[in-house]
Amino acid sequence: MNVSISAVREYLVDLQQRITSTVALVDGGQFVVDKWLKPRGERLQGRGITQILEDGAVFERAGCGFSHVRGPALPPSATQHRPELAGAPFEAMGVSLVFHPRNPYVPTVHMNVRMIAAKPAGKEPVCWFGGGMDLTPYYGFEEDCIHFHRTCKNALDPFGIDKYPRFKQWCDEYFYLKHRDEQRGIGGVFYDDFSELGFDGSFAMTTSVGDAFLDAYLPIVDRRKNTPYGERERSFQLYRRGRYVEFNLVWDRGTHFGLQSGGRTESILLSMPPLVSWAYGRKTRKGAPEDELYRKFLVRREWV
Repeated sequence: MNVSISAVREYLVDLQQRITSTVALVDGGQFVVDKWLKPRGERLQGRGITQILEDGAVFERAGCGFSHVRGPALPPSATQHRPELAGAPFEAMGVSLVFHPRNPYVPTVHMNVRMIAAKPAGKEPVCWFGGGMDLTPYYGFEEDCIHFHRTCKNALDPFGIDKYPRFKQWCDEYFYLKHRDEQRGIGGVFYDDFSELGFDGSFAMTTSVGDAFLDAYLPIVDRRKNTPYGERERSFQLYRRGRYVEFNLVWDRGTHFGLQSGGRTESILLSMPPLVSWAYGRKTRKGAPEDELYRKFLVRREWV
């Protein structure tokens, strides 16, 4: 099992580097590399690499983090579907990213791939995988949504044609702001507590999702990054970013896992946008492009 866990770590470190080096070329800026260590004696111990690009030409804030941590007991956010593992020591590793673009016509994107290994006393380790990616536009374009979902589907189909529809529905249900009765974006795919293909098969599926990210997102960036915009579009972008912050702080299991387990707060919150706004009771004009986002894109629908 240690050999297998090492292979997961090697893949994740390489994935982070491939993504950030490619995105740096697209933006023209550089990622700051922050290697961190949580030493023995703390509630959670481990190490990681946080890479962050801020105030770039294309991305206002792009964060991509790798972490590999160990802890004495799984937090509640990790065992709500596996109560038999409550309190077990664990090892967790993953790559998580959120990219906030400067241009309101470029959507925000999130991607995460991870593995958790619980180590109950006197028993074999129990490993499972999770991950996915989802898109949050401010101004919707059908071709972008279709491309993003088709790329996700192509990554999953080799592992069973049931995977995309299952994980697409899971994503729609997960990235939902219950307190707003509103979808966060146009979804994508999401899965958690996944081990049904065995360790090797589940890992292979997760690598396929991670490897598909750049193909899913960068063509959309290229199409939209030079679209002219003004104060109206910028104001709406900042307002909608508020929904992103609300979801991550109120509902996101990954954020809760990191904070509950004593993780590194600065790295856990790399998903936060640099600028955001809230407005009381803001309404959109019927027929306006902003209204179209709510009517056509922030709804659960089939894209492929």
